[in-house]
Amino acid sequence: MTTKIFSIQKMAKQTGLSVHTLRYYEKIGLLNDVKRDENGYRQYGEKDILWIEFLIRLKDTGMSIENMKLFSALRSEGDETISARIKLLESHQNEVQKQIQSLKENLNKIEEKILHYQALEENEDGNTTR
Repeated sequence: MTTKIFSIQKMAKQTGLSVHTLRYYEKIGLLNDVKRDENGYRQYGEKDILWIEFLIRLKDTGMSIENMKLFSALRSEGDETISARIKLLESHQNEVQKQIQSLKENLNKIEEKILHYQALEENEDGNTTR
């Protein structure tokens, strides 16, 4: 079975992250064990893409870099850290659910305000039908 190999430029294009961000993620420990060719160029595999996509999801949902680093370190330690990883993800999941609830409440208030202004506008125009 052949594994696809990606250069840092191809990985950047594939994931939407910049080359700089990929290097930074490696430097701070989010990307571990990035393979290098005989010339020292980074070589990413398909598993790296999946891991980077997961990191992007964590970041996009508001997980701090520190918690992302903790999760990555736990992952690198192997299966004995599965319980700790679950706890970290459950805590993050709880925070995301709170954010979603807050967004829903704010959206409802915005919708109420729109309806209020539409009613004012209709009354101002003397138009009572919609």
